[in-house]
Amino acid sequence: MSEVVAIIPARGGSKGVPGKNLRRVGGIPLIARAVRAASRCAAIDRVVVTTDDADIAAVAAEWGAEIVERPGDLAGDTASSESALLHALAVLEERRVDVGVLAFVQATSPFIDVAALERAVQLVCSRRRDSVFAAVETYGFLWAKTAGSAAEAVNHDADHRLRRQDREPHHLETGAFYVVRAAGFRASGHRFFGSVGFVDVAARTAVEIDTAEELEIARAISPLVDSSEPIVVDAVVTDFDGVHTDDSVSLDQHGVESVTVSRSDGMGVALLREAGVPVLILSTEANPVVGARARKLRVDALQDVSDKAVALREWAAGRGIPLSRIAYVGNDVNDLGCLDLVGWPVAVPGAHPLVLAAARVVLDRPGGAGAVRDLADRVLAGRAAASAHLPSPAQEAP
Repeated sequence: MSEVVAIIPARGGSKGVPGKNLRRVGGIPLIARAVRAASRCAAIDRVVVTTDDADIAAVAAEWGAEIVERPGDLAGDTASSESALLHALAVLEERRVDVGVLAFVQATSPFIDVAALERAVQLVCSRRRDSVFAAVETYGFLWAKTAGSAAEAVNHDADHRLRRQDREPHHLETGAFYVVRAAGFRASGHRFFGSVGFVDVAARTAVEIDTAEELEIARAISPLVDSSEPIVVDAVVTDFDGVHTDDSVSLDQHGVESVTVSRSDGMGVALLREAGVPVLILSTEANPVVGARARKLRVDALQDVSDKAVALREWAAGRGIPLSRIAYVGNDVNDLGCLDLVGWPVAVPGAHPLVLAAARVVLDRPGGAGAVRDLADRVLAGRAAASAHLPSPAQEAP
């Protein structure tokens, strides 16, 4: 039987925003957000990313996408999205994948409406439409410059401006997705053919990132647009100062340092251990306090680490844990490398602004006052929720 396949073109080169498809919004790389949205659409059978970039391919694969290697001549500034899609369809045909409906999903749209995507797929699968795209309703008065640079009304009569309630709206493409009948797309070589329709999406989701300013806007509004979701991970990694402590230190007359930690954090770590979730404390400093606390908690600790991101990669690889399945909680700029690696970057309240911007979630409790327990409770709740959705042995296929 033919499949509904989502294809996400994501080339490595981008002049407007270098490395754009790996930039994070709401703590998640743009390519991962697109893969996640397509994967959550029940009407889509397969998610494919076509890319010329090894790093994009690695992230996309870790988030569950199948990869098509995109030739260099189809990844330049002048190459069209259609050319990349047609190449990906040809590769899938060689892999004996029968694509009946193609969902062209764009990673540059960080807030893809999954329900709207599903409606678009259903419109094409039911043969009511051949091509369907995401659009946002607008009552805006549009103007264009004439050859002499004078302003000319486009979608209205400038001499007779109707009230909003007396006007019919227009619809603007958001660029988030286009769903087409695959055979028609191959024949026409274009995303618009036959009977064309659109599905409405909310204006707050209609963000397309082509500039650094648009990236910052998306990051700023992501807490308002993104819905909260359970933290489902296989490991927890924490900074020490500012996470297990309030980032202050006491010194006695001999120069011996001491810090204050939370007993509730200790209980949180114990609960994680009991649930089989590995915990690592990662610190750039070499301090006996860190080692003593790690031994008390019975968890791994890496100290005097010059590059925390490299240390995290090595620790995760040694345990066979995908970086996308790790929660890392930090508070300052030396945590940014780790926050950019993991699937769940987490910040404590009052963290450095760059850390807050990089975080997928900001905890309720501050460092040294239950931040680790807060994260532990969320991780355990996420694992419980994930387990509740797994089929029981009696429900599993033989």
